[in-house]
Amino acid sequence: MTTVIDRTAPRHPEKAHRPDSPVLRKPEWIRVKAPVSRAYAQTKEIVRAHKLHTVCEEAACPNIGECWTQRHATMMILGDTCTRACAFCNVKTGLPTALDAEEPENVARATAKLGLKHVVVTSVDRDDLADGGAEHFAQTIRAIRRHSPGTSIEVLTPDFLRKDGALDVVMDARPDVFNHNLETVPRLYLSVRPGARYFASLRLLDRARELVPEGFTKSGLMVGLGESREEIMQVMDDLRAARVDFLTIGQYLQPTKKHAPLARFWTPDEFKGLEQVARAKGFLMVSASPLTRSSYHADSDFAALKAARTARG
Repeated sequence: MTTVIDRTAPRHPEKAHRPDSPVLRKPEWIRVKAPVSRAYAQTKEIVRAHKLHTVCEEAACPNIGECWTQRHATMMILGDTCTRACAFCNVKTGLPTALDAEEPENVARATAKLGLKHVVVTSVDRDDLADGGAEHFAQTIRAIRRHSPGTSIEVLTPDFLRKDGALDVVMDARPDVFNHNLETVPRLYLSVRPGARYFASLRLLDRARELVPEGFTKSGLMVGLGESREEIMQVMDDLRAARVDFLTIGQYLQPTKKHAPLARFWTPDEFKGLEQVARAKGFLMVSASPLTRSSYHADSDFAALKAARTARG
């Protein structure tokens, strides 16, 4: 069984006139098996029954077969249409519809139905909303606490750029992990993440730690977009200055010929090297591999993250 995305309308109208960039053949260390298990189908049925979107499907995550077989789905709230136009992302872009008032409860019921010990809730960007969707995040966190009180909650939020007070609303709901991805090095922001601002994202992560000192903060990077190893080292230093606990690093995979071109594939040994450097710089937890994504193995990583803080004292 494969993931089917509705293509009756263009998913990325803003990319239609961009020049084509060839999609390079993946090396053997990145190829994954198609999802065919019964557990995968059951996870999909639960997601559909609760009328939910997942970043696993919308972003064409290569790990969907493995994760859904283990009943781990990353919920994507605020609809399925993003107001940004990041050059790397496969999520649909355009004019979003109104928020679904039932979505927080549906996410919570699905979390309980799936029996998740740890759930990751992410979203599209909603620049059209006065609070960027912050209250919807807070409602979703509180709903999960009611329906599945034993589940730890990780949120992967937009940058809430120019949305004063939005982060405070999310953090008032006390997620266990606050995640916001820097995605790439500052030099590439204009071409790769033009709607965002590197230092605004760093400040968001630092402010999240200020608001909930006992919580954990997390951020992620992609490699393969033309960054240098030295630039990645600088981003690591910036994240540590912002007191970020957990860093994920994964390989950028070009979704279509209209997306940002892939510069190169980093090897597994290079990822191991990045992990060693990141740990030496003081991160409590590092996940770096070609297939690493923000929510990949998030449940076991959260347990390891707590243990690492306890051990450090």
